[in-house]
Amino acid sequence: MQADLFDIDAPHFNGPAYSPQHDHVRLTGQIKRVYNVMASHKWYTLDEIAGLTGDPHASISAQLRHLRKERFGSHTIDKRPRGDRANGLWEYCLDPVTNQSLAVTNPKMEPLKP
Repeated sequence: MQADLFDIDAPHFNGPAYSPQHDHVRLTGQIKRVYNVMASHKWYTLDEIAGLTGDPHASISAQLRHLRKERFGSHTIDKRPRGDRANGLWEYCLDPVTNQSLAVTNPKMEPLKP
């Protein structure tokens, strides 16, 4: 059985500065907000995701990396330049096939209601 990505009690996060009592609830909220935006399968820049979630760019980037990891669902997050590649602006999109297969096993991954 697959672990629930948003189960507040599941030990997902790690790292040298990670403290479950201080960070787990905050990081679980971040990854859920980022996932809910990306579940639309539209292309977003970090700035656009930040505008929708209220989370900092560095946190969003970290959560996009987490979503690619096996323990967070092994999602495919596509990345491409937006506009002129020389400008260094990137946009990201959650692959719909990855999302569809996970949504079947994890009904809590529905987008948040406004």
